[in-house]
Amino acid sequence: MALKSSNKVDTNVYEIEVTVDSETFTNACKSAYMKQRKSIQLPGFRKGKATQGMIEKVYGEGAFFEEALEIVYPQAVSEAINEAGINAVDSPYDLEVPVMSKSEGVEMKMKVTSYPEVKLGEYKGLEAKMLETEATDEDVEEELKNMQDRNSRLITVEDREAQMGDTAEIDFEGFNDGVAFEGGKGENYPLELGSNSFIPGFEEQVAGHKAGEEFDVNVTFPEEYTPELAGKDAVFKVKINEIKTKELPELDDEFAKDVSEFDTLDELKDDIRKQISEKKENDAKADFENQLIEQVVDNMEVEIPECMINNRCDEMVQDYSYRLQMQGLDLDTYLSYMGQDREAFKASFIEGAKKQVEASVALTAIIEAENIEATEEEIDAEIAKLAEQYQMDAEQIKNAVPADQLAKDIQTRKAVDLIVDSAKKA
Repeated sequence: MALKSSNKVDTNVYEIEVTVDSETFTNACKSAYMKQRKSIQLPGFRKGKATQGMIEKVYGEGAFFEEALEIVYPQAVSEAINEAGINAVDSPYDLEVPVMSKSEGVEMKMKVTSYPEVKLGEYKGLEAKMLETEATDEDVEEELKNMQDRNSRLITVEDREAQMGDTAEIDFEGFNDGVAFEGGKGENYPLELGSNSFIPGFEEQVAGHKAGEEFDVNVTFPEEYTPELAGKDAVFKVKINEIKTKELPELDDEFAKDVSEFDTLDELKDDIRKQISEKKENDAKADFENQLIEQVVDNMEVEIPECMINNRCDEMVQDYSYRLQMQGLDLDTYLSYMGQDREAFKASFIEGAKKQVEASVALTAIIEAENIEATEEEIDAEIAKLAEQYQMDAEQIKNAVPADQLAKDIQTRKAVDLIVDSAKKA
């Protein structure tokens, strides 16, 4: 097995020719026969007893070629790509097999997308704005209001119309052109008016009605909704069973004792101020880094292969799916509830995936330009940190996370630190 030729045919695209010698391919055909023989039956032979020669005589020499090609392909292509010095970022495509026989072996032609060439621009001495990190009185008051809201209780109200902010327990059923549609019915559903959890315009039409009232709500489904209903008008038959409003606790020392470890409201406010300042400081650092990395990306010259962005997009969708599974949901059920299909959902990740890939490519180029390395001590320290974080043994971390991945993470952080440490605040 060997590389016959390698030629650059487009930006980040190479066409390679790969050969597999006749002996290797002949042995692969024998392996394919051994794998399939138990399921093959020829007239005059018991099932699984026909020889390779007899089967090839009946079905032709190429009887096992397809299976044999699958056997030799992975190693042959991998070795050829390595020999060509190509850093492939996706599976080969446009496969052609002009020669395939036991006497001549195999010749394959295919295209391979390579990691992009990068020309770095300025990445040191950049300038970015640092956000304010001090917590304001308004920030503290806003968080106190949120705490009030989280510790509120719902009480039933009588003899008044529902208002925005109330929770209305409703029965509803939706109709399109007079026909009830799937997923458009619910009973005793607790709808918080103003939460925007229903179709635009729905909650506003519930407000103004009293408990016991039955009425129609007329809405138009958004264009990005499920194809069956996107952009269509609908009528919901609605009945309000009960109206509840939030009763907020008083903001006093007793409230502080109930919701925290502090004895007074002033102590709680001081702690809130401290936590908000810490969060603002972390957010400001992250924003400062992001501004600088965006500048590094803007300053470099590179053409990112589309497959790198697409692959990252798939990973982000998969990560989202895993998080849903942790909550007991599968992705398809979630998308159905949200009125989206998979393609539209994936498309929502494209911009973020593009930015992540561009940043990764830029930082990798800086790592190479600055010869940034991860020492054994740094890798061991990272393992110890992860072991403490996840309450696992160091050996478990080593088995779970490859050393080269840890090294790349450390190198990446060092590259970011290099950019940040040389930057100026605007």
